Amino acid sequence: MQNGEENAGGVLCDTCLFNDYDELTDSYECEMRLDEDEYARYLAAHGTRCPYYRFYDEYKSVQKQN
Repeated sequence: MQNGEENAGGVLCDTCLFNDYDELTDSYECEMRLDEDEYARYLAAHGTRCPYYRFYDEYKSVQKQN
């Protein structure tokens, strides 16, 4: 999925930990590495929330320092 695109569960991919910018293609891509079985389960779960979504909080490490 590309940046800003919503997955089936309505979660914006641009807030996901696995969403990363690829300089070669000049686009954002999901960097979650799935094996063949995991990818098949992901495709079969069409219409449900992405099970690999993790909220990216850039301030999380700063909060732990305080």
